[in-house]
Amino acid sequence: MTTTLLPFSFTELTSYLLCFILLLILLEQISYLAKKGSIPGPSLVVPFLGNAIPLVRNPTSFWDLQSSLAKSTPLGISANYIIGNFIVYIRDTELSHKVFANVRPNAFHLVGHPFGKKLFGEHNLIYMMGQDHKNLRRRIAPNFTPKALSTYTALQQIIILNHLKSWVSQSQSQSQAQAQAQAHNSIPIRILARDMNLETSQTVFVGPYLGLKARERFERDYFLFNVGLMKLPIDFPGTAFRNARLAVDRLVGTLATCTEMSKARMNKGEEPSCLIDYWMQDTLREIQEAGEAAPPFSTDAEIGGHLFDFLFAAQDASTSSLLWAVALLDSHPEVLAKVRAEVDGIWSPESDSLISSEMLREMKYTQAVAREVVRFRPPATLVPHIAAERFELTETYTVPKGAIVFPSAFESSFQGFTEPDRFEPDRFSEERQEDQIYKRNFLAFGAGPHQCVGQRYALNHLVLFIAMFATLIDFKRDRTDGCDEIAYVPTICPKDDCRVFLSKRCARYPSFPAVEDLVK
Repeated sequence: MTTTLLPFSFTELTSYLLCFILLLILLEQISYLAKKGSIPGPSLVVPFLGNAIPLVRNPTSFWDLQSSLAKSTPLGISANYIIGNFIVYIRDTELSHKVFANVRPNAFHLVGHPFGKKLFGEHNLIYMMGQDHKNLRRRIAPNFTPKALSTYTALQQIIILNHLKSWVSQSQSQSQAQAQAQAHNSIPIRILARDMNLETSQTVFVGPYLGLKARERFERDYFLFNVGLMKLPIDFPGTAFRNARLAVDRLVGTLATCTEMSKARMNKGEEPSCLIDYWMQDTLREIQEAGEAAPPFSTDAEIGGHLFDFLFAAQDASTSSLLWAVALLDSHPEVLAKVRAEVDGIWSPESDSLISSEMLREMKYTQAVAREVVRFRPPATLVPHIAAERFELTETYTVPKGAIVFPSAFESSFQGFTEPDRFEPDRFSEERQEDQIYKRNFLAFGAGPHQCVGQRYALNHLVLFIAMFATLIDFKRDRTDGCDEIAYVPTICPKDDCRVFLSKRCARYPSFPAVEDLVK
């Protein structure tokens, strides 16, 4: 009988393995320090994970630290390390523009989320570059013409009104139940605002093509997607990230089906009633005029994917702005009074009429309030890009290839403007025009080739909400210590989810037509 002996004992194998792991850790630290160079950042990082756990546990503290480090140097940049990814944080506006504007073609690729490509999929508008990206944006443009925006305005305010009624009802019901217990009767409105925006997006984007049961499934899947956004990219069955990724696939499939239905309806020559109708109307016209079988980016699956891009962009960012609008109007009663005075002079709920596009344009001060809300609390504070090549960001620092670069829209919003730490809508008045003077610092909607194509729609939604909320609702914040501190969910919102006391202000609510009547 022969015995085969292993060349190494178990103890020796363990020692070699340990040495190999230690070598990897050493090389990782050396690589990180070489990429960091002289810019501020942690001297050492946790092996393999980096600072991913602090980022997930407390995003606010993590980014506050990066900001503090960036402020400690004239360059206005800092470094860190997250799960194998070297990151560069940028607080300086001009350096941010170098990234946004892509001054050297394809030097930076927008990623939107550190693990976004795994979650959103390759179809996403965020990841497109060059001529393909330009062509797709050209096809999207007809979705945001004045005529299209007017259609959306009608849908938006009916949904806003219905939800405001529900909010007041919930607040009053809670008030009656809790009065006996001598407890507060405030309600947090973050989830309520998110649900309102989800219904708005569904109705504006795909209108009559999403039935009741489909909407219920849609909301469940979008909830799973939202949860996965804030989790580590652990893609195993049962994990939040895997659930989110599968939910995205289902959401895109649902939107693709809506696209198919819209094509059939527009082919009959009917009037558009939602965004996808305007898109399909323009696509079918182009096919007819050019004799093309199918223009690029026009399959149901492709358009379904891009509709999901719109949904994501409109949903969380808009929710953030609505919450900060409520919080800031409450803390600035003089601004609230001016909004109410302006809206009362233009639109009366007693008339049972919708706020028209012309009325909306007349609300100059309310528009200024909306823009100041977005400047003061930009929803997406950071806009991550990946460096596709080495890039000389400053004379003394070159961003290494593969680094994730985070230009801060939040930091830029507090640079250049007159007394930027003050909430002051008058800065956007026709007299002061700080929106033009400091235009480069207003990065809430991005800049360069990936600047938000739907920003006019987003601002209209915020103006409509402010006008109707201020006119129809009496409200007061349930102020507690730290309630207005910033929380990332994933866009920013008040730490307490914006708890408010609500009651009916107007003598009676207007009786708008049902949404279903407008989208048929």
